[in-house]
Amino acid sequence: MSLSGAFDTQAAAPPPVKSNRAKRAKPPSPFSLRLKAEERARLAAEAAGAPLGTYLRAKLLGAPVPARVRKSGISIADRRALAQLIALLGRSRVFSNLNQLAHAANTGSLPVTPETQAALAQALADLHEIRALLLTSLGLKPEAQP
Repeated sequence: MSLSGAFDTQAAAPPPVKSNRAKRAKPPSPFSLRLKAEERARLAAEAAGAPLGTYLRAKLLGAPVPARVRKSGISIADRRALAQLIALLGRSRVFSNLNQLAHAANTGSLPVTPETQAALAQALADLHEIRALLLTSLGLKPEAQP
C-alpha cells in the first residue's frame, strides 16, 4: 500500500460548488453628482418639495414627477382638506350641540318645534359635510348624500 496515492489531492477533491450568491445580481452602485450651490438650489426649487433624488430620477428617465408627499404620508391636497375639516369642526360646535341634544332627549325635556327640527337638520348637514371631507382627505370618494 502506497501513501503517495492517498494524498493525491487532485484525484480526491470534489468539484467546486457554486454558491447562490454568484447567481444573484448585485445592485448597481450609487451614482454621485456634484453640483454647485446655485445648481442645487435651482433643482430644489424645481422639485417643489419632492425629494431631490426622486425628482432627478424622474426628469432624467422621462417619467412624471410623483406628487409631493410629506413624511407623514399625507399629500398637500389631503392636508388642505384636513385643515378645512378642523376649521369646520371649530366653527360648527356640532359636537357640543349634539351632546346638549342628547342630554335633553335623555331627560325628556327636548321640545319638538320647528326650531329644533331646523337645528337637527343643520347638525345632520354639518356631519355629512365633515364625513365627505374626511373621506376626501383619506383618498376615498364620498358618495352623494340624499
